[in-house]
Amino acid sequence: MIRLVKADEYDTKRNIEAGTRQQQEAVREILAHVRAEGDQALRVYTEKFDRVALTSFRVSEGEYKEAEGLVSPDVISALKEAAANIHDFHQRQVRQSWFTTKESGTLLGQIVRPLKRVGLYVPGGTAAYPSSVLMNAIPAKIAGVKEVVITTPPGPDGKVNPAILVAAKIAGVNEIYKVGGAQAIAALTYGTEQIPAVDKIVGPGNIYVALAKREVFGLVSIDMVAGPSEIVVLADDAANPRYVAADLLSQAEHDPFSAAVLVTPSLSLAEAVKSELERQLADLPRREIAEASLRDYGAICLVNNLEEGFEVVNRLAPEHLELLIENPFDHLSKVENAGAIFLGPYSSEPVGDYFAGTNHVIPTNGTARFSSPLSVDDFIKKSSVVSYSRQDLRENGRKIVAIAEQEGLTAHGRAILERLRDFEAEEQEREDK
Repeated sequence: MIRLVKADEYDTKRNIEAGTRQQQEAVREILAHVRAEGDQALRVYTEKFDRVALTSFRVSEGEYKEAEGLVSPDVISALKEAAANIHDFHQRQVRQSWFTTKESGTLLGQIVRPLKRVGLYVPGGTAAYPSSVLMNAIPAKIAGVKEVVITTPPGPDGKVNPAILVAAKIAGVNEIYKVGGAQAIAALTYGTEQIPAVDKIVGPGNIYVALAKREVFGLVSIDMVAGPSEIVVLADDAANPRYVAADLLSQAEHDPFSAAVLVTPSLSLAEAVKSELERQLADLPRREIAEASLRDYGAICLVNNLEEGFEVVNRLAPEHLELLIENPFDHLSKVENAGAIFLGPYSSEPVGDYFAGTNHVIPTNGTARFSSPLSVDDFIKKSSVVSYSRQDLRENGRKIVAIAEQEGLTAHGRAILERLRDFEAEEQEREDK
């Protein structure tokens, strides 16, 4: 069961996403095979890992229509409303191109353009995540990406989970291909006969998907190499232990490697939460997963006061942080490192996972120290624009040459000097007249 530890005895960081040498070698072999053999390699791996033989990978219009009849109207309605919330939140992140001019005639600026084609990986297996489709595809579409495509493993019947197809239609996804695992990452990177290559790959996956994304980074862009989910709840005596336990379990049920941590100065709350965890685990369908997570990576960290609690929070830099304390807004400025922050008893982490509109693709494993949740910015590229005036080059040219010569880059300096000599020659010609 979950441990009680002192503040300096716990760290959420887990060296899981690096994988074993055997896993790394298997991924490299798959990538090389798909790069060389294209669709034929995809067929081999789909039959081997998904136990289904496919000739065509793209989802047909008929499959989309069939899916709509297999998902309950209540779920479809909820997904549409969630999509509207996600759209509203991310629409506020849109950047514009800009230009500025100086009196001297120099123009400087930045052009913002969307990526052309983005691939979204959607896991299959025991759980399907239509919410992840919305969270990844909607910001891309808002950014202006014209081609958003999905790869996802097929089921034994050769079809895609219907909720995934419904969410994809809602989010405006252009194409879906029935390919999973590291082979899907290879197809998106190198392109095959049926699947054109993309500029960026986003979305969660198992260790083989994570390793494949790490391997191809540089040939394509990726969002992040995400580790297992994690939550830290900072709570005081004002917190309801039932809420705390439920929120910890909401992440513990994801994966045996997930981390669920309570940080509190209250021993009575710690004991009450521990009892609640045992009670709520009793009938949890994913009990074995949650128990393993709490046992191996969970903790209740006892601190002397809230100030020390915030020090622990900032050291852990959690993916999800809940502040179940009195007057949480008064303490918000004390949070330096966290991917997503949930304030107060009604801001349970699943609100952000599914419906509020914020993105649930969030940095894990302490990387919230230097990275951010997925956003519209992840689907754009920027170009700098320089139109330097004759007046400014004449005034600043020698300064540029000085820096170039300091760095030993003679040709850099000469590129400027060639122009300065023309200026001098023109001035001399005017004087001679």
